Amino acid sequence: MKSVRHQHSPQLSAEVNMFPISKSRYLAEAIAKDYGQPLGQIRVSKFSDGEMQPIIKQSVRGSYVFLLGSTFQPSDNLMELLLIIDAARRASAGYICAVIPYFGYARQDRKDKPRVPISAKLIANLLEAAGVDRIMTLDLHADQIQGFFEVPVDHLKSQAIFIPFLEGQDMSNVTFASPDMGSVKRARDYATHFNRPIVICDKYRKRANEVASMTIIGDVTGADVIIIDDLVDTAGTLCRAADLVMERGARSVRAMATHPILSGSAYENIENSAMTELIVTDTVPLKEDSDKIKVLPSAALFARAIRKAHENESISALFV
Repeated sequence: MKSVRHQHSPQLSAEVNMFPISKSRYLAEAIAKDYGQPLGQIRVSKFSDGEMQPIIKQSVRGSYVFLLGSTFQPSDNLMELLLIIDAARRASAGYICAVIPYFGYARQDRKDKPRVPISAKLIANLLEAAGVDRIMTLDLHADQIQGFFEVPVDHLKSQAIFIPFLEGQDMSNVTFASPDMGSVKRARDYATHFNRPIVICDKYRKRANEVASMTIIGDVTGADVIIIDDLVDTAGTLCRAADLVMERGARSVRAMATHPILSGSAYENIENSAMTELIVTDTVPLKEDSDKIKVLPSAALFARAIRKAHENESISALFV
């Protein structure tokens, strides 16, 4: 039988220490600033072949440790997080929470064809084996990934970031759209909040990152359409949906996606698409600047969630 590490919560008086994953330092610094304390002292040494050795440069004995970093590619980001978790555990940290704004490998959450891994479950196993006590993340690709963990998961929602932004705009002519069947619930949440209609873009893929065909279920004639998704990778689906929406008579089209992976020809696809704007969060750093891409900060949301986790308070107030 698989052994599960005994879970506990330190006393409220336990010191809080926050450490960044290297490629997410920009976000970790913003979270620490919003929280009201500096990041902890850590150094990641590398051998000549690239092998990493994180060194925590201060005592964490008995403290509440938050490790801040997304696990986007390359895989070094995930490996660094695992090593720092192990270092903190071996340094007798009282409680270790991995704050993973973007949880990589979440798209591989099931066996959708023979002889493929369920990679999201494997990543959950690795994090638990390293010694994590809690996971905090934003907009998992599928809600059921929470069930892959035997430790608590604080699954924050980007509605807390995007909805206040939209509330400052005229929503009277907006129709929300889902770019595929998997994002219908996300789009419906926005449509329900603003009491606006919803349409669905039904797509068929022949292979990953390549859309073979797409059709729209619903009417977008004369509407200002906002497409809702959890992440944008090559932007192929998003741009195909945006172009189709305009072909079907929409007045304008924008998109909101939490995690800007933006790999391959994504920037070119976005520039050449019918989208007037792509609104994202800063969970993954942009590789290029684009006049079409607007980035909203997520640090305040994570800082509030970290404070509530440390003080053993409910985080439900953070949900819209």
